[in-house]
Amino acid sequence: MILRGHAWKFGDSISTDHIAPGRYFHLRSDLPALAKHVLEDADPEFASRVQPGDFVVGGKNFGLGSSREHAPTIIKLAGVSACLAESFARIFFRNAINVGLPAAIVDTRRIVTGDLLELDLGGGSLHNLTQGYRLEVTKLPPTMLRILEEGGLLPFVAKHGGLEVGAQ
Repeated sequence: MILRGHAWKFGDSISTDHIAPGRYFHLRSDLPALAKHVLEDADPEFASRVQPGDFVVGGKNFGLGSSREHAPTIIKLAGVSACLAESFARIFFRNAINVGLPAAIVDTRRIVTGDLLELDLGGGSLHNLTQGYRLEVTKLPPTMLRILEEGGLLPFVAKHGGLEVGAQ
């Protein structure tokens, strides 16, 4: 799975409250409407300027906070192709994979907003096309890659009938 887009850089400890601001909690049953406010508290212009295929790039502990799937879901609905971070909160990472949003662990310190990136999830590399360097990405297990290829856990289970990589 190779993804290409521009970087939107955020710092350390971006919480699910930064991603899905609490003042819009009433929109939780209308996720496309909530996606119009994604990351608004971290960057007020993000939701209106993000382009399909772009990357959200965080630092350490991206996605800390609540266990709701709203946060990765609205990032995906905003058109983001993947989240990159030095580390993720465990529940956010798992929820991202479950909703079909790739989450890749990589050293993000040199990436800046606007960099054109190419992520090879299967190959475990990130190429910064703007700055001209490559980084190693922590490879995802084959089952997680298959879940992402199917668009998330529910489509995967619907198609294959289970979580076994060899399940038919």
